[in-house]
Amino acid sequence: MNRIKLGVNIDHVATVRNARGDNYPSPLRAAIFAQKSGADSITIHLREDRRHINDLDLKKIKSKLKIPLNLEIAATKEMLEIALKNKPNFICIVPEKREEITTEGGLNLKYRKDFLKKIISKFKKNKSKVSLFIEPSISDIKVSKSLNADTVELHTGKFCNLVNRKKNYKSELKKIKKAVIFGNTLGLNVHAGHGLTFQSAKILSKIKGIKEFNIGHFLIGESIFLGMRNTIKEFRRIIK
Repeated sequence: MNRIKLGVNIDHVATVRNARGDNYPSPLRAAIFAQKSGADSITIHLREDRRHINDLDLKKIKSKLKIPLNLEIAATKEMLEIALKNKPNFICIVPEKREEITTEGGLNLKYRKDFLKKIISKFKKNKSKVSLFIEPSISDIKVSKSLNADTVELHTGKFCNLVNRKKNYKSELKKIKKAVIFGNTLGLNVHAGHGLTFQSAKILSKIKGIKEFNIGHFLIGESIFLGMRNTIKEFRRIIK
């Protein structure tokens, strides 16, 4: 049986660096350290406003990393060109609004559907595997399959918020389970991400069929207290 993979998002190392306009802490150093500490892949989100990760970070990390790089981007012509040029192992297409603090939900797959299909085709011809960041809904999974995505990453934010607030999360958990099963049935790889903590990752790790968890904000925050190696080690233990 294949073990569940752990993708580490290092965006917020860059957030701390940018707060002072210095060149530290280094996202590249964080990526290499996460790699040595047991991460299976590194995720970076190159936002249109470059609020954390920037183009030079992408170039450096892509050139030095020995594990797969997962590049999160919005579906825009600018990001299309950047992704085609840099050829990351994985490309995750995510929604993006300038005013949001973090990604607030899954893609609206009905908006510019033809453009989405076109860029997915270009990425795959360029040897990058493509995932779509979607809500855990059957209809979105069907559309993702029709767009020829390799993977869907289920937005777990609502579920995680309920867990964090000690609210009843059973309905949302059931929705995620159904989405995972249906995605696997269609031959899609199913990943999960957004808002995950030790507690919420532990609950979701019991769902058979999730191939990878992508975790960033909590992992980087917890690393202040436990260290990155220990935090990654704890997530590895939880999701195994």
